[in-house]
Amino acid sequence: MSNSLAESGAPGPAAPGRKPQETDVRGPFHGAAALWLALMAGPLSFGIAGPALVLDDAARDLGVSTGAATWTVTAFGWGIAVGTPLLAGLLDRRGARAALTVCGLLVLLGAGLVAGIPVLPVLVLGTALMGLGTAGLTATAMSLAGSPRAMGLVTASLAVVGSTAPLAGSLVNDVLSWQATLALPVLSAVAVPFAVARCAHGAPVTREPFDALGAVLLTALVTALVFVPHQPLVAGVCSVVAAGLLAARVRARPRGFVPAVLVRNAGFLVSAGLALCLAVVNFGMMYAIPERLEDHTSWSTSEIGVAMVWPLLLGGALSWFVVAVSARTGRRVVIGALAGLAVLGAVLAVVGTSPAVLLAAQALTSIAAASGQGAFAVHATSAVPDDQRPPAIGMFNLSYLLGAAFGPAIVSLLSL
Repeated sequence: MSNSLAESGAPGPAAPGRKPQETDVRGPFHGAAALWLALMAGPLSFGIAGPALVLDDAARDLGVSTGAATWTVTAFGWGIAVGTPLLAGLLDRRGARAALTVCGLLVLLGAGLVAGIPVLPVLVLGTALMGLGTAGLTATAMSLAGSPRAMGLVTASLAVVGSTAPLAGSLVNDVLSWQATLALPVLSAVAVPFAVARCAHGAPVTREPFDALGAVLLTALVTALVFVPHQPLVAGVCSVVAAGLLAARVRARPRGFVPAVLVRNAGFLVSAGLALCLAVVNFGMMYAIPERLEDHTSWSTSEIGVAMVWPLLLGGALSWFVVAVSARTGRRVVIGALAGLAVLGAVLAVVGTSPAVLLAAQALTSIAAASGQGAFAVHATSAVPDDQRPPAIGMFNLSYLLGAAFGPAIVSLLSL
């Protein structure tokens, strides 16, 4: 990765007699140090999958419908979708130390609101803040990963935590409360001090002025997209309008908040689009499979939570291996294999009724999504210039994490 930037922002050699500008965006997080990145990124999955088995309890205590309680999950999905590019922009312009500090504070504030005030609007706000913070921490962790193995460890941590999240959420609910379950993403803040210490020196990657209008338009587009499953007509129209305005902004300012080099790069777009599709299927299945097991078995909620661990854990464990070897495997092979697993898993979930088949369906989609996030992230960032790595990570994660907002919402609508 280029460590020197010209005044224009393009990579170039350092001037004679001057020390090259060092960047803290891709620090020395290898080997054991990469475990801190995994610890910082993994708890994001608690916000996505942790509430899967406790929403009924939350709805009952709040005096609302389960559909209304699902807004806490949707708000978290909105937070991670919006927060990924916004806070990756902060990383790009202020460096990793500033990004980590801001994101850690957002997570702590959101967790405090969720744990302390059991009122639905406050819970929605709190989960949204945690989503913003954990999204930034995850994007920063992926930017600091300096190799496919380190990247695989980060993305595998998301899948491994996600595999135990429904059960962990159920157990925390039994021991403490469903509010504590919703606040589990706060565990990501544990790794922040260590990461900040490792990134104490360095400078931001870019000197480009902040594109406030581009950031506002992207936020508007993501917000509209998140609402599409709930209000298809209104949100769909708003999405089209926001997309048109954002496209015009990209043409007017090619090096703005959404760099033109990303939206014009076929390799990046294909990788991001595939990651989105795999995520929609997987996160939707995390909510659909428990419902199918309730319909076709006599298992209790805790038993379902225990049963869900092994397919999700298998997906997370295998993803590290898949991402590590994907760098030496043809992209078409990786794309075909992961897409095939996701389709097969979705079909089995629809036609299957036995617990073994339903859990196998979850395992297949988990392997596909967890592996796809890491493998396609490597493909996406390798398709763009090195100085565009932070915004590329942000936009790629935006695509993947939109699946966290779309998947559960789509399943909720289909089950009405």
